[in-house]
Amino acid sequence: MGGAAAAAAVPLNENAHINDRLFAARVADRIRKTCPSISARLFYAYGEMKKLERYALDQGYKRDEIKAYIKNREEKQRLYAKAEAYLAAHGARPGAAEGFCALGRDEIAKKSLIGSLLRAH
Repeated sequence: MGGAAAAAAVPLNENAHINDRLFAARVADRIRKTCPSISARLFYAYGEMKKLERYALDQGYKRDEIKAYIKNREEKQRLYAKAEAYLAAHGARPGAAEGFCALGRDEIAKKSLIGSLLRAH
């Protein structure tokens, strides 16, 4: 059993590699939409999305299963809640762009997964 022919070992919502990257993308998206001095590295982010899709397929997930997971309302809400908790825990509060900017600059400086998706101006 190998590659795409193998069945996925765990459900998508339990795959840490996939969910960590979706989480990072959500946090980065919130930062770039709120902080005027930070933008997305769109081409890089698109490439990472395609790599993640390839990874999921290689893990045995089917294309329709991936699409259904990404569009699933409950899973989105779970991911968004986790991202909002992370943002709040790191000083990014609604209505206060500077908290988002500070977090974005920190993530970029740390060269974190979140930071890799962002660019400071």
